[in-house]
Amino acid sequence: MSSEPTAKVLFRLPSEEGRSIVETLWAVPLGNDLYQLDNSPFYAYGVSWQDVVTAPFDLEEQMPTFQSVAKRSGNRTVRVVFDLPLAPGNASEETLHGLAEIGCSFERANSGYVSVNIPPGVELEHVRSYLISRAAYWEHADPTFDSLFPNEA
Repeated sequence: MSSEPTAKVLFRLPSEEGRSIVETLWAVPLGNDLYQLDNSPFYAYGVSWQDVVTAPFDLEEQMPTFQSVAKRSGNRTVRVVFDLPLAPGNASEETLHGLAEIGCSFERANSGYVSVNIPPGVELEHVRSYLISRAAYWEHADPTFDSLFPNEA
């Protein structure tokens, strides 16, 4: 995270049960309802680290609430779920080391759930191929699977 002043931006996501899931991401306020995201999303789709988002203050939520992406950073996000919790020397930890060697960074929600940031200079297809070769359980978050493969959704 940066050392600049931070705020939280709320993302309200529909769930399969008809309710909604709430995720708040750290962000740097830029003024005029714009915020630059300062961490990777664990649940939100279509946004990545350092994207600038429009998030007006919502009176009901009592915080800035995501409305749209104003400017993409070029970063992309995938999320990985490990059956074997991360531990030194195990296959899950080796997978993360391999992602770091490719040039990715990551944030851990816990020892089995990781949000992976793919920077602009790293090919998404390279990361996809690597995760497939490792038989990892993962998903596209930004861009989403549906946006990449509209005819397969």
